[in-house]
Amino acid sequence: MRIRALTSAFIIALALPFSALAHVNSPDVYYDGSAGPYHLLVTVQPPVVVPGIAQIQIRVVEGDVEKVEIRPMRIVGAGAKMAPTADAARRAPGDPHLFTGQLWIMSRGSWKVQVEAEGAKGKGEMGVPVPAVSTNTARMTAPLGALLAVLGLVLLAGLVGIIGAANREANLATGEQAPTAQSKKALVRTIVAAVLLVGAVFFGNIWWGADARASARLNYRQPHVQAWLEAGNLLRVKLENPNAPEPNRFGIENPERLRLDDLIPDHGHLLHLFLISVPDMKSFWHLHPDKIGEGEFAVNLPAVPPGKYEIYADIVHHTGFPETQIGEINLPSLAGEPLRGDDSGAAALAAGENVSQLSGGYRMVWELDAGARRKLPVTFKANQPIWFRFRVEDPQGKPAADLESYMGMAGHMALVSSDGKIFAHIHPAGTVSMAAVGLAEMGRQKTEAMAGMHDGPHNGDVSFPYGFPQAGDYRIFVQVKRAGRVETGAFSAHVIR
Repeated sequence: MRIRALTSAFIIALALPFSALAHVNSPDVYYDGSAGPYHLLVTVQPPVVVPGIAQIQIRVVEGDVEKVEIRPMRIVGAGAKMAPTADAARRAPGDPHLFTGQLWIMSRGSWKVQVEAEGAKGKGEMGVPVPAVSTNTARMTAPLGALLAVLGLVLLAGLVGIIGAANREANLATGEQAPTAQSKKALVRTIVAAVLLVGAVFFGNIWWGADARASARLNYRQPHVQAWLEAGNLLRVKLENPNAPEPNRFGIENPERLRLDDLIPDHGHLLHLFLISVPDMKSFWHLHPDKIGEGEFAVNLPAVPPGKYEIYADIVHHTGFPETQIGEINLPSLAGEPLRGDDSGAAALAAGENVSQLSGGYRMVWELDAGARRKLPVTFKANQPIWFRFRVEDPQGKPAADLESYMGMAGHMALVSSDGKIFAHIHPAGTVSMAAVGLAEMGRQKTEAMAGMHDGPHNGDVSFPYGFPQAGDYRIFVQVKRAGRVETGAFSAHVIR
């Protein structure tokens, strides 16, 4: 439904749609970046209904910050140049390094939260990309609908009574009886008013229903990718676009509606394709098909083991809006071809709880705290931001000295739930895409804007900010590049509410 200013709070209480973001059922945004001299970790919980309120948390990781201000802005278009007045974020009681705030997101599409920090070293700012959409609208419950209908009838009857009394008695002195002619005239006017009011309610309901249906057509629908094999090991994929542009009632096309001819590269590729075997999740592949047509891509598969695979296809639109399209495919036994370029993966990953073996005697260690290591398996809580910290060690247990940047970053992490309904492609900077960050930071120097993107590993370590969106069992795949070879570590996690 389209929310009116006078009824927004009431409607939000009645109908709470689900929010959808880049990654399937993983709505919150995590961004680790720099606002000038200040290192910040920003968490954004997008509104569950648009228009709606986004919840913002800013943790100061490094630097002496005295004041934080936040404002919502469009990433591209006219709204990107017309900044509203900033809101002051409040320092959390008992935690001098945490600031919180709220912002109204007034329409669907690609937004950014502009964060301005001020402290001992002056001022700094950063933009945090936030996709904002609604996927569903809940219907009003029957008891509440009945109650509102009764109250509406009482209100309508009272209004008709007021009109009748005003026409019959407004000009009479106290205790004076209305003449018969005046009473008849008042009765006629009362009947006319009742007909007009009932008509207004009837046609208003028709208009409201049509408006609600038009708004519902703008709700975001999860796209599904189609995939099939050709010529042996050539995998063809075709993206779906259920959110295609369509004109509004005035024939004007909505510029925020998504297209398949507006994709922009992220980490140097238009499409990041993930294949994960189910139900064992031992085979994991991160591929980058070539574009062969509008929304169509193809890639020669490596020696992927046969079986059923879940497909997750990451793309970014020209507005900075990211999407993950989902699908599945059954693959036969394939001879395959050698991996090329940035393509990577492994056929028989054994998931550890805090240690995953790599090639050449190397290993990847999930750096849990000491207490957690003594109490394996570790249990995590949902909706709590945590740092996923990993260390790559050589055969002697020392930090690996030959790590390289992989697609412009220290590493990549893919997280998927055991039922396949939750997927997130995460970077050291968080859940945001480099393409969206680049658009959000266009007004700043490139070196400053990308300072938080962690384009190189340090001392064999790589970390990712994230929070499990809900309870369940998860598989975590962490990819780093060492001595020209992409290594993949696999881990398991159990999450409770």
